[in-house]
Amino acid sequence: MEKALSLKAEIREHTGSKSAAKVRKQGRIPAIVYGHKKEPVAISLDVHNLVEGLHHGHRLMDVQIGKKRQKVIVKDLQYDYLGKDIIHVDLMRVDVTETVKVAVPIELKGTAKGTHEGGIITEHTDHLEIECRVTDIPETIVVSVKDMDVGDVLHAGDIELPEEVRLSSSPEALLVTCSLVAAAKAVEEVEEEAPAAPEVIGEAKEPEEQPSEEEGK
Repeated sequence: MEKALSLKAEIREHTGSKSAAKVRKQGRIPAIVYGHKKEPVAISLDVHNLVEGLHHGHRLMDVQIGKKRQKVIVKDLQYDYLGKDIIHVDLMRVDVTETVKVAVPIELKGTAKGTHEGGIITEHTDHLEIECRVTDIPETIVVSVKDMDVGDVLHAGDIELPEEVRLSSSPEALLVTCSLVAAAKAVEEVEEEAPAAPEVIGEAKEPEEQPSEEEGK
């Protein structure tokens, strides 16, 4: 069970790109809180406390806004053009009894048997989409690779999840492969030659001061 990360927010009186940039210069990250048929609230959070919490796997947060505390989950993170620093966060209000869909980081464990035969492990994604109660969100999904031989492949559907967690990602989604170095390089070359993918939520862009389509749900 995930313990909620406790954060204190400051309400932002002004929104827009210039105002958001000013907030970031003050060591804070602009954010928007929405959902549960309540008006969106523009806030800012201390960058150190937020980033540290995210690095430790927290997705459920207990945010104090004014005199009230609200349970929220992270729905979207926007990064700078280098893909390094968080520049905006979307937070959705939740009730501890409800079920939500959320992305959880993958943590590889063990040394693959195939590495002793010249194979290398390639991680094709760093997270899984899952569905569970808010209080059951795991910090990470542990994926054991110790039994993987050269040529073995792990898909999302192969991963054993906690009893209270259901998989939302496609069961056929590729997670990990164990292949010879030459084969791995060939795959990388093909991926480099492939056309650029369309922009998706979470890629580097100037933050918009509007919540996602789930506002009001």
